Amino acid sequence: MKYRRLGSSDLQVSTIALGSWLTYSGGVGRAEAIACVRKALDLGVNFIDTANVYGRGAAETLLGEALQGVARGSYILATKVYFPMNESDRGLSRAQILKQIDASLARLRTDHVDLYQCHRYDENTPLEETMAALTEVVRAGKARYIGFSEWPADKIEAAAALKGVARFVSSQPQYSLLWPHPQTDIFPLCAGLGIGQIVWSPLAQGVLTGKYSPNAPPPPDSRASSKTMGSMLPKRWLEPPVLEAVRKIKQIAAEAGVSLAQFALAWVLRKQVVASAIVGASRPEQVVENAAAADISIDAAYFLRAEQILEPVR
Repeated sequence: MKYRRLGSSDLQVSTIALGSWLTYSGGVGRAEAIACVRKALDLGVNFIDTANVYGRGAAETLLGEALQGVARGSYILATKVYFPMNESDRGLSRAQILKQIDASLARLRTDHVDLYQCHRYDENTPLEETMAALTEVVRAGKARYIGFSEWPADKIEAAAALKGVARFVSSQPQYSLLWPHPQTDIFPLCAGLGIGQIVWSPLAQGVLTGKYSPNAPPPPDSRASSKTMGSMLPKRWLEPPVLEAVRKIKQIAAEAGVSLAQFALAWVLRKQVVASAIVGASRPEQVVENAAAADISIDAAYFLRAEQILEPVR
């Protein structure tokens, strides 16, 4: 496993992180989920990402159980706040941030998280109120650092310009061979502000594993076939032109001597501003394959060929 510094923080995170969005919020059974967490830790994955809204607390509860007995200093734990937890609890107001951090810590069975992230930007709360509340959380020792996910550039800049508040150290955008857009503006902006990238869906929700075939139904054990996980998978990524392009990329990956998933993860990690790529896993074997991508070096010429193939269908 390789490790990179997360932005301006002192966190050294594994370049492969274990996520819990759809998998551990109900998509995967308890025993399998815990087995995946333990396998990831065994392989040197020290960064675990979750959110309060994943299963309305279910993912945090599962992780709290899975991490019992594991030395707290041996892993880096991140969670998020913003999306509705019920009809009244949502957003990034001071009241919500202070309420939700305590609820998350209780479910996670810990006294602090290493990274507390704003899951989206809250247009209904003044930025100054949000940042002041996050600063309270940090000063209280309930979070070591703060970050955000999918914030627009102007809000990132506005937060950085505020005085006397905690500084963001991380950004969590969607980023993959099929969704490369953040590298154009968000990456360079954040780099100048000491903000590192933790990218989600680097395998395009499984499409970049090569499991889907053009003009064929998805495998019965795949995310696309799952009632709980398939609804979030963009249907456009399952259209024949996209899957035909992905099949060609799989051939390029084979030439490079790696699996398609490892190729896609290595492409994401070719950018040094990407501190970690979050992967989901429903079986320990998937954790093993994905973790191996941390140690792979691929000639840039292979990546260029892949980008040219995907350009028309992105």
